[in-house]
Amino acid sequence: MSDRAVTGHPPADQETDVIVVGSGAAGMTAAILAHDNGAEVVIIERTNKVGGTTAVSGGGIWIPVNHRMGALGFSDSRAEALTYLNQLVMGTTDPKMLETFVDTATTMIKYLEAHTPLVFDAMTATDYQPELPGGKFGGRSMEPQPFDTNLLGEWKTRLRPPSSFSFPLTRQEAFGEYDAFYRPWLVPQDLAADRMMKGIVTIGQALAAGLLKAVLDRGIPILLESRVRKLLMEGDRVVGVEGEQAAGGKMSVRARAAVILASAGFEWNPRLQAQFLPSPIESPNSPPFNEGDGLLMAMEVGADLANMAEIWHYPSLMIPGETYEGRPLSRPTLAERNGPHVIWVNAGGRRFANEAANYNSLGRVFREIRTDGPVFQNLPAWAVMDSQYRAQYVLGTTMPEDRDPPWLIKADSIEELAQKTGIDSKQLLATVEQWNADVRGGRDSKFQKGMSRYDQSQGDKEATFPNLGTIEKAPFYAVQIHIGALGTKGGPRTNTRAQVLHVRGQAIDGLYAVGNVAASIMGPGYPGRGATLGPGMTFGYIAGIEAAREAKRLAPKVQR
Repeated sequence: MSDRAVTGHPPADQETDVIVVGSGAAGMTAAILAHDNGAEVVIIERTNKVGGTTAVSGGGIWIPVNHRMGALGFSDSRAEALTYLNQLVMGTTDPKMLETFVDTATTMIKYLEAHTPLVFDAMTATDYQPELPGGKFGGRSMEPQPFDTNLLGEWKTRLRPPSSFSFPLTRQEAFGEYDAFYRPWLVPQDLAADRMMKGIVTIGQALAAGLLKAVLDRGIPILLESRVRKLLMEGDRVVGVEGEQAAGGKMSVRARAAVILASAGFEWNPRLQAQFLPSPIESPNSPPFNEGDGLLMAMEVGADLANMAEIWHYPSLMIPGETYEGRPLSRPTLAERNGPHVIWVNAGGRRFANEAANYNSLGRVFREIRTDGPVFQNLPAWAVMDSQYRAQYVLGTTMPEDRDPPWLIKADSIEELAQKTGIDSKQLLATVEQWNADVRGGRDSKFQKGMSRYDQSQGDKEATFPNLGTIEKAPFYAVQIHIGALGTKGGPRTNTRAQVLHVRGQAIDGLYAVGNVAASIMGPGYPGRGATLGPGMTFGYIAGIEAAREAKRLAPKVQR
């Protein structure tokens, strides 16, 4: 079947052992493991590009007790990892799922390093709540080394392009060596230019590209522009999929052993958002094709659901006119929330959170309801800063030396800024005055911004206080903050073998789910950078092995 892997459009009507729906890291990991364990595999991808949400992501992979962290001076243990995770999930996850993840994650990474072109490094990035028991000040988050996309041949053009993360640096380089998010002008331009010219990619693109290369090397066919709409059933068993291709033809593929759903979440589906989420996602950070196809198919065959009200929060900026795949582009915030000389306020003029907290915890605060009615009290939200911030730090796509963009609200006084934004003027002035007093005292008395090692790691390391700075020098600025999300966290409930569970408790034969299409094992929590991809790839690894085992079990009973 290797000849099919270079066309992107294999025959639409066929039969195979294992079908993988989706081509992100979780799906491609599952396909690789199923193939390597003896199964015949087909990947079906809705769009004309490979890589899914992975390709536009930061590419971090949260892997506790990994084999690289010791080189950075960090240590870890199974007990510490589970202690940390069990606090974050707040009783929402079966402990066996967490144990399976911790026990398998490093095995998965080592396998990919041994059997694909990918090489992974541990990062110095802290856990997102490192002061909790079991938390770590670095080493658990991993990322791929830069990858040469020329190794993909003609498939180089089929790799999903980045959205807002487009600079060719690893995360360790960006946050560590060069401090690129606060001082991008210090990044060696010859390094960036050389990588871009040579087609060398990093972070999520590197991860997707390395897995794609492994898929191509194995001759695993990929059906592009093929949207799966329905699971085929025989009795209580899933035996294939149906859908349509972009050219207009119908598609039907039979699975002798298993269908593995890896088709992402439902953050771009307004109806499903309204049905399951307590607040809207204004600006998803993922490709606009994540509309819950896998969720709907799983529901149709009786899947139990879990974690449906949760999302991977990421408060974001939306710059007018910027788009990705024809939809408004969402830009995750960094210096705009973590840096000095900036605070976030609601329309009432009050701060409502530690702005430098991890983005998931910060995003959850947007869901708070006012006591006097069904209104979100922190929407709209605004980042408020002064000329000290503007002269030093990046703001969206605007560098300090750039002219003020038309979307940035500017005023000569706090009162004028309040008038232009609709923020309560008296309260905003009081908030800024209290903030300035706290900064001069070296401590945020309201939300303890800058007290956590995580906060400090995300701030300006050259400043007196990495996350604190007065807002007192005109002109003053404001930009609206939106509820962003890397994806949704809810979906079909799965077991330790990545099998989808029926509402009555038993596994649905022949059906697996991995990645953001499945209910996240992280519940409401977010342990550290890469907490989406780490479990997604780990359970993808498990699903691939289990599906291949099922293919062998059923082999005598089917006609080859």
